[in-house]
Amino acid sequence: MKTDPSQGPVADPHAKDAVETNPVVLDLNVEAIEELTLTGPAAFLARDLMSPFVWREKDGRYGIMVRAVLREGAEIVDTGVIWGGWGIDGRSFTMLDQPSITPGPEERDTGGVEDPTVVVRDEGYAVYYTGVLADMAHGSLCYASGPDIGRLTKSGIALASSKSEGNTKEATVERIPDGGWRLFYEYAADNASRIGLATGPDVGGPWEEQPTPFMPRKDSWDNWHLSTGPMLRDDPERPVMFYNGATRDARWRIGWAAFDRKCRKVVARGIQPLITPPPVDDRADTDIAFAASVVVADGNIWLYYSLEDRKLARARIRRS
Repeated sequence: MKTDPSQGPVADPHAKDAVETNPVVLDLNVEAIEELTLTGPAAFLARDLMSPFVWREKDGRYGIMVRAVLREGAEIVDTGVIWGGWGIDGRSFTMLDQPSITPGPEERDTGGVEDPTVVVRDEGYAVYYTGVLADMAHGSLCYASGPDIGRLTKSGIALASSKSEGNTKEATVERIPDGGWRLFYEYAADNASRIGLATGPDVGGPWEEQPTPFMPRKDSWDNWHLSTGPMLRDDPERPVMFYNGATRDARWRIGWAAFDRKCRKVVARGIQPLITPPPVDDRADTDIAFAASVVVADGNIWLYYSLEDRKLARARIRRS
């Protein structure tokens, strides 16, 4: 699902209270890039991969959930299924025999399931995902939970699309120091993608929408579309979102924005993209780098992302 970029973003009335300032000196750089290796059943290997959500368990294992999409030329029967797996080094993963979340039978996701976001809880796992309607063009942010990633029960729509904020998806869910929760998400407005924010008392909501946290920047690489990315919380006083931004022709790059302690206001924002995909041979080729998750392990910051909507990588980030 991609937003139609035929028109541009306009002033957002919900953004009037969202103030961006830049008093904070912050430097983020890429030190290394590695491709991910995923093995699994034939049905999994027959698909391209997007949206790698990776986390680390208390026992040191790495979990992963990805959106697996049908390859170009195949009969399109869905926009994706969500597959889970496990690994020990954060780079190589063995996937389960069956997908963790599949389309239907509910109308809200008969067209496909996309964009997994996993929250690990004492009682198991909560997973936000995008449920796509049968038209394969419209969707809402949905919720599932269960004792393990292979046994999840769908619980309906977590945050519905509204008339002014259609196609809610790409969740980032974070607990803040006062005990509340923040839900960042992508939504469509004025034929462009935006980043929305909602607050709630628990990981499952209920959610109350807040002012838009930040907007596209004129004459910049992120001047048209914005989409939610993962939140780096190694410094609780200065959380950083690795967000996704694009120009009018939907050439997506990964940037960053630093928030205040309660994740309500942007206090610094990178000028240049942090990650840009390799050059494409043809202007019409898919030109996308899209951040999905971040893991801090053994003193390293690993940012997981997809390239060209078909392959997965991670970057080691240095923060200073």
